[in-house]
Amino acid sequence: MSATAGQAADGVRSLADRFGIEPGMVVMEMGYDEDVDHDLRDALTDRCGDLVDEDTDEVVDAVLVWYRDGDGDLFELLVDALGPLADNGVVWLLTPKAGREGHVEPSEIAESAPTAGLQQTSTVNAGRDWSAARLVLRRGAKSKK
Repeated sequence: MSATAGQAADGVRSLADRFGIEPGMVVMEMGYDEDVDHDLRDALTDRCGDLVDEDTDEVVDAVLVWYRDGDGDLFELLVDALGPLADNGVVWLLTPKAGREGHVEPSEIAESAPTAGLQQTSTVNAGRDWSAARLVLRRGAKSKK
C-alpha cells in the first residue's frame, strides 16, 4: 500500500484536503503552543513538508493562525499573517471550539477579519477541540501596501 493510500485510509489525507494544502505549498504557522491539534499539524506536514514560522522570508501559500481568547489583539495578528501571504493565499484561523478553554466568540472574528482586509469564506472542523475559519483577501486589500 502506498503512503498516500495509507493516509487516505486513516483520515490524514482528508484533513490536508479539507485545508486545500498541496505538496510543494509553503505554509506558515503562528500561535503554536502545546494545545494545538497535533494530528492536524502532522497531516499538513505530511502533505507539504515542514511548516515555516513567522520569521520566514518566503512568500507563503497559507498561514495557520492558532488563536485563543487572551492571545492578544486578533486584528494585529491577522495583519501580521498577511505580510508574507501570496496574493491568492489563505489564512486559516484556528480557534478552540465552544466550551473549550480559550474559545473565541464568532463576533470577534467577524469584526477583526474585515478590518484586516480579509473575508471569511467557510468554517471547517479542524479536530476534536478546534474549528478553522478560512479567510481570504478581499479584492484589492493587499495591493494598498
